Amino acid sequence: MSSNIYKQQAYETLAGTVIKALEKRGMEGHYYPTGKECLEAILAMIPHNSTVAWGGSESIKEIGLLDAIKNGPYEAIDRATATSYEESRALFAKAVISDYYLMSTNAITQDGILVNIDGAGNRVACMIHGPENIIMVVGMNKMTTNTEEAIDRVHSKAAPPNVKRLNKQTPCNATGICGDCLSPDCICAHTVITRFCRQKNRIKVFLVGEDLGY
Repeated sequence: MSSNIYKQQAYETLAGTVIKALEKRGMEGHYYPTGKECLEAILAMIPHNSTVAWGGSESIKEIGLLDAIKNGPYEAIDRATATSYEESRALFAKAVISDYYLMSTNAITQDGILVNIDGAGNRVACMIHGPENIIMVVGMNKMTTNTEEAIDRVHSKAAPPNVKRLNKQTPCNATGICGDCLSPDCICAHTVITRFCRQKNRIKVFLVGEDLGY
């Protein structure tokens, strides 16, 4: 039996524990060993003709979810298509009342707490309130033991590659280490810790037994 099988078994066991913790916190949890299986489950959940928006997430791209929504029988709300500030604002307004909002989380603790750190804040704003359903695609690489470790994970592991991707001029882009900056390009402006969802099962967390995103 390969070591990868043992790793998957450990992921499945841990995911079961986390899913129970999410349920206590008013959130719905699922686990799939692969991104392909996760993609199929999510697409089966979203009715055709639903309005679907998303926040910045490499995870939803990596499993093929973003392409499936853009090319499928859905009303995709894509802010990247905006050609002006006013159009971007109008599309964000539509995203706020969308049927489904797709994203990941920067980190998740073993007891089901979500930690997200944003620059502009549009992603966390929609996560907190607005869209009817939040679907999160979360690789098991984002699992942490507690909120302190989760916040550190975002600053030390997620932010440096993200500023490279977004071409932001921040200290962590230059050094690879968080500088606790107040740069105009800072992508760590808003820190949101979600410990409970009052709208039961509005947030649906799809854990995947793969490394996804940053």
